[in-house]
Amino acid sequence: MSGALLDGVRQWLAESGAEATPARVAQALRAQGKVLGDSELLGVVGELRSELVGAGPLEPLLADPRVTDVLVSAPDRVWVDRGGGLELTPVTFTDASAVRQLAQRLAAVAGRRLDDARPWVDARLPDGTRLHAVLPPVAVGSTCLSLRVVRSKAFSLGELAAAGTVPPGGDRVLRALIEARASFLISGGTGSGKTTLLSALLGLSGPGERIVLAEDSAELRPEHPHVVRLECRVANQEGAGRVTLEDLVRQALRMRPDRLVVGEVRGAEVVHLLAALNTGHAGCGTVHANAAADVPARLEALGTAAGLDRAALHSQLAAALSVVLHLVRDRGGRRRIAQVHVLERDTAGLVRTVPALRWGERAFVYDQGWERLRGILGGGL
Repeated sequence: MSGALLDGVRQWLAESGAEATPARVAQALRAQGKVLGDSELLGVVGELRSELVGAGPLEPLLADPRVTDVLVSAPDRVWVDRGGGLELTPVTFTDASAVRQLAQRLAAVAGRRLDDARPWVDARLPDGTRLHAVLPPVAVGSTCLSLRVVRSKAFSLGELAAAGTVPPGGDRVLRALIEARASFLISGGTGSGKTTLLSALLGLSGPGERIVLAEDSAELRPEHPHVVRLECRVANQEGAGRVTLEDLVRQALRMRPDRLVVGEVRGAEVVHLLAALNTGHAGCGTVHANAAADVPARLEALGTAAGLDRAALHSQLAAALSVVLHLVRDRGGRRRIAQVHVLERDTAGLVRTVPALRWGERAFVYDQGWERLRGILGGGL
């Protein structure tokens, strides 16, 4: 499709004030003097509509149910992740300007600004897809565009076991963890599957429970009949109206949650979350960490930055949190639960984690903290 024809359709739609529906795009094509057969017209209409209001050349990739991430680093460098690591695709853009235009249009759809004065954006598209883009010259050579696809329906625990995320028999441990209403965190690196696992586990909660989600960007999709979703909001052009994750956690506590869920613990909200877990609320969330053993130090850093002294944080942490599930992504791209740790206090009063289970091809392998974990799970095993 020529750029001149696309520009002509854009101009016709702008002048008429018409929405880019298939019928209007077809009408705009006819106004450009293009006489096409029905089947050819339908194909051109779909292509044009994709260019005007969709993701352009990326549409087929985003429509693939196996794709979790689409990454554009140059006009001829479009990568996807289908669960087995990054793959270079044959999809290309005409030039760097086309990548920039797509990034700016997607940012506008998300209600965000992306230009030379504000050269990056982190936002959520209406369908839930997570958008991140950086413009040149901050991004050297070409606009960098990252799209993380949010699955409309959560994976079940059975599906995760079939995919190898959970070892054989490991689903019994996870079900017992939910049934025991123990508070836990899922740790791991970016793209390790933390949100996917958390969604699946929340779906195991009893139907009579009320789950309140507080997220920076709404990504959790638990299959559960009673879910309340709260999402952060950025400030407007005047710098007003910002809603932080800390604000959401405070509000969630007043909404009678049976389970308080923080999508990602990353800032001052850790103080309110730990306070909530020490006042009878069951809770869970995710946190970035390199290993389960690093989680206490990570939370300590976040709490200290929020003004909570070290002793107070470890005291609250010891009483609030029971289990850490750590996810990794191996060299083959497979996501799996590598470690299950329990928490305990050392002689200095600081919290440390103790390995209870570790990944095994045939089943979880018991470690020194297993008896403590079994006590947390109660009669669930």
